[in-house]
Parts: sequence; structure tokens; C-alpha cells
Amino acid sequence: MIRRKAIGLLGSSMLLTPSGVLQAMESSLLQERRNLEQISAFASDSNDDDFWSQIRMAYPISPNLINLNNGGVAPSPRVVQEALDFYNRLCNEAPSYYMWRILDSGREPMRARMAQIAACDTEELAFVRNSSEALETVIFGLPLKAGDEVILTKQDYPNMINAWKQREKRDGIVLKWVHLNLPLEDDDVILKAYQEQITTRTKILHVTHVINWVGQVLPARKLADLAHRHQAEILLDAAHSFAHLPYAIRDLDCDYFGTSLHKWLSAPIGSGLLYIRKDRISKVFPLLAAADPMSGDIRKFEALGTRSFAIEQAIQQSMDFYQMIGSERKFARLCALKERWIDQVKSHAKVKLWTPLSRQYSGAIASLAVQGKKSAELSDYLYNKYKIHTVSIVWEDIECVRITPNVYHTMAEMDLLAKAILEFANS
Repeated sequence: MIRRKAIGLLGSSMLLTPSGVLQAMESSLLQERRNLEQISAFASDSNDDDFWSQIRMAYPISPNLINLNNGGVAPSPRVVQEALDFYNRLCNEAPSYYMWRILDSGREPMRARMAQIAACDTEELAFVRNSSEALETVIFGLPLKAGDEVILTKQDYPNMINAWKQREKRDGIVLKWVHLNLPLEDDDVILKAYQEQITTRTKILHVTHVINWVGQVLPARKLADLAHRHQAEILLDAAHSFAHLPYAIRDLDCDYFGTSLHKWLSAPIGSGLLYIRKDRISKVFPLLAAADPMSGDIRKFEALGTRSFAIEQAIQQSMDFYQMIGSERKFARLCALKERWIDQVKSHAKVKLWTPLSRQYSGAIASLAVQGKKSAELSDYLYNKYKIHTVSIVWEDIECVRITPNVYHTMAEMDLLAKAILEFANS
């Protein structure tokens, strides 16, 4: 039964079997891809209803909830979930055989494919389990010593702040804090805030590409250039930018980069990606011990022991799905969804937007507050009356409700959200 199911699920992947190679066959994914590509040929822009209705049908959407917290973790399309189920069942037929001899061999072609999507060298990518693991591999692996300076902001992700604070306690490094008065639509203001903290002892700029609380996009390439002019390096937290904003890693010129694939790539939950510039790999110790910790081989960061090979291999189907849509079209649609609800509420006297309006400085994520109300009150109102799921945020000087649609949402849902926000603001 497992073998028969493989026909419908493996897509373009290949599995080695005792008798040789089980060739990839016609699958539900490939059929869906052809259907979408036919529709795509008639789609002139990101608002094409036929195309996006097909995308919506590819997700197992709950009929009882409008999920607008895709920024935390995004659902996978049905074909990714089916692939995950197939690979998991395959592993459980004979775990050590199928995990270590069969699925493990699928990592290299997947690495090459991911390098094409990310636009970087194949030998610079490692598969990990999430952004935190990727970024903390670098944070704890860099050869920093007492007095070395790291620049970051209080608006960075808490796991990363805590990791740097641990290195501060353990090794005596110096943390220097940038304050960003969000929202911002001025590169010079952002660059100046970092520039003012740089000294001759600065070793790392830790930069959150898309600030998760409010969706603010920072000018990653310009910050990388700033770091390099001062003989420093940049660690880019790309948890919310990869497969969301259209870019090539090589164009960002960052030294280190980490992301979660279960956010905007819609890969299985518990999948992530680490990028390290090739000439930096040998100096970074792996988070978990490898045979040669000072090796220049990116694979030393994949010495995780036993893990879910099913999760890892199903990343392939998420890459297929992402490429069906296309990075530019996806970004345009996400922005259009955000702009649909924002345009209806932004002029209300009590509504404060924490997110820039320009597509240069924001994508799908946007946050708002209503004057005189707690953010939790708005989040509760949206859920209790309209079953719209959002997240209430209170962090540093930010108090807001974060709204994060994804490609399976409709403009009608954005209209309902705007209606609900206006009702609450007027109450």
C-alpha cells in the first residue's frame, strides 16, 4: 500500500530501493502544478481571482476560523502534508533502513534545489529545524572574546536577544543597543542608528530583516555594506523574509543567515535553513558536535543525530508549491491583501498603524493599535465576534495586534477584518 501511495505523492523526488531506483511518477502535486500553471498563464496580476481561488483550494482551510496569524507558523498546503505523511509512514516500515539509507540520500539534491531558490552556492546551505537553531548556531559558534562588541536592537526576536545575553555572561562580549522608532521609511535614519553604535571593537551587526512584531523591513544590503566597511560581519535573522520578500541571498551580501521554512515557504513545521558564506564556515563551531568542528564543509551543521527525515524530505513539495506561484507574484499578492484592509482603516482617528505603508519597507505583516484600548481587547473582539485569529503583542514600547494573511486568504476576508476593526474602533 505504501508503494502504491508513493505514485501519487513523490513528485519529482527519487527514492533508492534495494532493487535500484524507484523513478518519480505522475503525482497529485504535478497534476496540481499543471492546473495552476494553466491558470497562471491567464493571470495578468496578483488579483486574478481564478488563480488565487485555486491556491486557496490547495490548503485544508478551517471553515470555522480566519487564521491571520501566519507570522507565527504557516500551514502547509495539502500536498506537503500528504508528502509528510507518506515519508513518515515509509520511515516506520523499517526506521533505520529507510531513514539512514534511503531518505538521507535525498538531502543533497534538495540542497542543490534550495540553493537555486535562495540564489546562493549549494555549499553554503544547511538544513536545520528552525530560525532559532540556525541563528544560535552562529551566535554560539563564532569565536568572540571578552570586549568584542555586538550591535542589536531591543526589537529583535527574544530568543536571539537571550542567546546574545548568554554569550555576554559567558564570554564577556559587549552588547550595544540600537533603538528604532518604528515605523520607519528612511534608510538613512536606520543606517545612522546602527552607525552610531559602531566602534573599532564591533564584530557583528545582528539584523532582523523583517521585524516580527510589526513587519518593518530593514535595508539588509545597506546594513551589510555598513558592517563590512568597518571590518565587521552581519548576521541576518531572515525568519520572516525568506520566501516572503523576493530577493537573492547573494545580493544581500550577508555573512550569516537563518530562517524557518515553516513560515513563508509553508514547509512542514520544524524545518529551517542556515546559510554561511563559504569562507566563514570553517571558523564557526557547530552547535552540536561534529567529527571535525573546524571543517569548511557546511554539512558539519547537520550533525543533529536522529531527527524527522519525513519533515526534511517534504520540504521538496513546499519548494514545488512556492515555485508554482513565483516569488514576485506571491509578494505582490501578500502586499495586496495587507493593503486591502489597511486602506479601509488607516484614516480612522483612533487607529494607529505600527507598520510602514510602502512595499519597500513592509510585506504581508502589519500591526495596529486602537487609541484607548488594550491590544488584547481588539484581538479578543476579532475572535469572539468574527472568529478572526490574530496575536496581541506587548513588547518593549510596542503594543499592537499583528495581522498576517497568507496566499490562501481572500479579499472578502480582508474586507471583513476591516469592518470588524472599524466596529471596534467606533465602540
